[in-house]
Amino acid sequence: MTKADLTESVAKSSQLTQREAGFIVQIVLDSVVDALKSGDKVELRGFGSFRLRERKPRQARNPKTGETFQVPAKTVAYFTPGRGLKEFINS
Repeated sequence: MTKADLTESVAKSSQLTQREAGFIVQIVLDSVVDALKSGDKVELRGFGSFRLRERKPRQARNPKTGETFQVPAKTVAYFTPGRGLKEFINS
């Protein structure tokens, strides 16, 4: 599902225009991104949670040349599905 598909689904289920639904979807996504940027976790009960994880620096290898190089440390976002979502998918 793309962002456009999600917007269309919200518009159909809520009697909103595509433009209004798109605005709402964008606000929700921006809110999640802003919370993660500030270091908070985002929990949506029954759906899942978004958190940040620190990755350590590591050595990597270019498979074409065999040359090794250093990959710097970085912070990545990850999603953990909630119990309700897991149960729904596996039923």
